[in-house]
Amino acid sequence: MTSTRTASKQTLSLMAMAVLASLLSQTSQTSQAADAMRVYIGAYTQNGGRGINQASFDPNTGELKLLGLVGEAKNPSFLALPANDEFLYSVNEIGDYSATRGGMLSAFAVDAESGKLSLLNHESTEGTGPCFVSLDKEGKHALVANYGNGTVAVLPIDAVGKLQPASSVMQQEGSGPNTARQEGPHAHSIKLDAANRFALACDLGADKVFVYRFDPTKGTLTPNETPWFQTAPGAGPRHLAFHPNGKWVYVVNELDCTLVAAAYDAEQGVLKALQTETTLPPGGVEGNTCAEVVVHPSGKFVYASNRGHDSIAMFAIDATTGKLTPLGQHPAGGKTPRNFNIDPSGKFLLAALQGSNRVVVHAIDQATGKLTQTDHAIETPMPVCIKFVP
Repeated sequence: MTSTRTASKQTLSLMAMAVLASLLSQTSQTSQAADAMRVYIGAYTQNGGRGINQASFDPNTGELKLLGLVGEAKNPSFLALPANDEFLYSVNEIGDYSATRGGMLSAFAVDAESGKLSLLNHESTEGTGPCFVSLDKEGKHALVANYGNGTVAVLPIDAVGKLQPASSVMQQEGSGPNTARQEGPHAHSIKLDAANRFALACDLGADKVFVYRFDPTKGTLTPNETPWFQTAPGAGPRHLAFHPNGKWVYVVNELDCTLVAAAYDAEQGVLKALQTETTLPPGGVEGNTCAEVVVHPSGKFVYASNRGHDSIAMFAIDATTGKLTPLGQHPAGGKTPRNFNIDPSGKFLLAALQGSNRVVVHAIDQATGKLTQTDHAIETPMPVCIKFVP
């Protein structure tokens, strides 16, 4: 009788442990699901793509899962989201929008549950070949760069997220020694500083970072008293990234494959060069061009992408001076790393590999800043832009 009771107690104990393990597993899965964030992927649509795709990203493990198409669009190459994540804005790299026969900017409403996008409207970018869009900190204006004709423009956003016709258009001027790529101005990006006072616009063709005063009430740009920051002849400035402290800016040059560290005077809107480093190994790589630059959320590291060498260049940032220490190059995991982004936790870097039709996840060593490729990746046509939504 005693052995029967003992066996019965053991059976109940095992059942209880099994139930507890199941509950703990469910709790863990629920917690991970709660931590998961959306990733929107901008892309070109010449290779079977249909628009903007969505993925789910787990910041605990680095796992990336493709969820599929959420917004049909033609060549939605670069994306921007306001802080409230209610809307999404996408440039459309086309040349036949409406009567302007130029580029287009699209506005989408974001479904809070599914992440699916509903088109609100679109407007002319007042230029050709739009390749970059950013927003002011209030989410009331979209700023766009037109590569084809070298203009930058501001488009107001109304209370329901719709775009309005451009309130300001600036024609940039200049050329460079690379006659194949710098025959005239080619605006490649435009970003506002943290104070929403100055807009910095990289122009690949003019070898300049143009600086504009921004009026958030009127939605206008006017040239700053010091109207530009001059890069080296033939450098081809493409994108820039602000350091979290607002005192330094890092400019990646597409053509000469360098990264410039610059001091930023937020009161005057003036950049001053501190240092220039190559993004490539000794001896260089023929035919390489740079694409993106991103500062780590900690402010300790900065990264730049090499297309051709197909790598991510890694640099440590001096906490006192803002200067760079090169950490080498890490294989991107495929061809043509266009845009890449770092998740808000700073643990992982997602590289959009346009030439390999995939997005690859890399882990970031929090102490050294160096990258390690993980086993996590997704296949998606011609990805060129990564945006996280917590």
